[in-house]
Amino acid sequence: MIASARKNYNQNFSTEKYQQLLTKLNDATPATIDFRIAETPIFLPDDFRDKLITAGDEIIKTILQPNFKQLTERAIPDKWRVANENDHPHFIALDFGVCKDADGSIVPKLIELQGFPSLYGFQSFLSDTYKEVFELGDEWSPYFSTLDKENYIELLRKTIVGPYQPDEVVLMDVNAFNQKTLVDFYVTQQLLGISIVSLSDLQQQDDQLFYELNGQKKRIKRVYNRLIFDEIDNDPDLFKKVIDIRQALDVEWITHPNWFYRISKFTIPYLKGNYIPKTTFLNQLDIIPADLENYVLKPLFSFAGQGVIIDITEVDIKKITDPENWILQEKVSYEPIIQAPDGGVKMEIRLLYLWPNGDKKPTLAITLARLSRGKMIGVRYNQDFDWVGGTVAFTKK
Repeated sequence: MIASARKNYNQNFSTEKYQQLLTKLNDATPATIDFRIAETPIFLPDDFRDKLITAGDEIIKTILQPNFKQLTERAIPDKWRVANENDHPHFIALDFGVCKDADGSIVPKLIELQGFPSLYGFQSFLSDTYKEVFELGDEWSPYFSTLDKENYIELLRKTIVGPYQPDEVVLMDVNAFNQKTLVDFYVTQQLLGISIVSLSDLQQQDDQLFYELNGQKKRIKRVYNRLIFDEIDNDPDLFKKVIDIRQALDVEWITHPNWFYRISKFTIPYLKGNYIPKTTFLNQLDIIPADLENYVLKPLFSFAGQGVIIDITEVDIKKITDPENWILQEKVSYEPIIQAPDGGVKMEIRLLYLWPNGDKKPTLAITLARLSRGKMIGVRYNQDFDWVGGTVAFTKK
């Protein structure tokens, strides 16, 4: 997006360097990266960076409202409600499409948001690797809020490990070593010294949780939760086989699973601002818009874009049997702003916040960006393209 930086990068790009990038990324951990890495990072100009910060600030204000929990109570499905919820999320991720407004200016538009961790470890590592392989100068930084790598890692440590010892904290997912995000799990383990466990590895004694470490039984004080209940929804008997993590347990959740639902598509109708597309709960829709081609229909309780209806008809709306669980959202038209060697590429950028216990509000820390040529952002829509996939956004220090 900075024309001079883009021109210089493209002129110096080679497939050999790109393969070197992939090799370094894959050799750094036992995991093979199971998602596409884009050929290029993003170079954000100051004015667009400032728009992103403003857009994020407007959303954070809503999350900080004293009545936010009351507004979002219905967002949590009864069967997935977990006991002992805390008072704030530890992670917030805000996804913005890069668009063009009516005046021709490039602006961010909110797509989705989540109160759940993302690739906090991997994004720092990916940034370092891009800079090393493509010989980018030290003036480029992936961090926000005056953070550098050292104090970013310390903020990550404060958020996840907190006052505990690393062996008292585990990163947990349902089948941790079979996840596409495993590379991030390993990078996080390298940075913080915590263990990676699957749901089935947890042991319970009274209301306490334990795991095995080097042949010894260790008490878990904190769970860095990476489990999404959507992934286990198709196994109704799962909690007969493993620990039922919904019960009241003497453990801290980083972040508590309920926040995945509170900060989600459910939140968008409550948001206001120049960078928020018009969004309405379907059961609160008075009149079906005549220009449905300018809207998308989204289920509230779905993951990774599943169930989204892009080309809507009135029939689609009328056959929805649970309209309280759907939103009608103004369509966001991505601008192909990134210049690849063979044309424009669309971009989505995710702002990643960290909110450790004791801090009054979350800190914007780093970003994740995704490039796309397909109809939607995401791996399944971009399988046959290059210059697409996950990347990082750099700004000048």
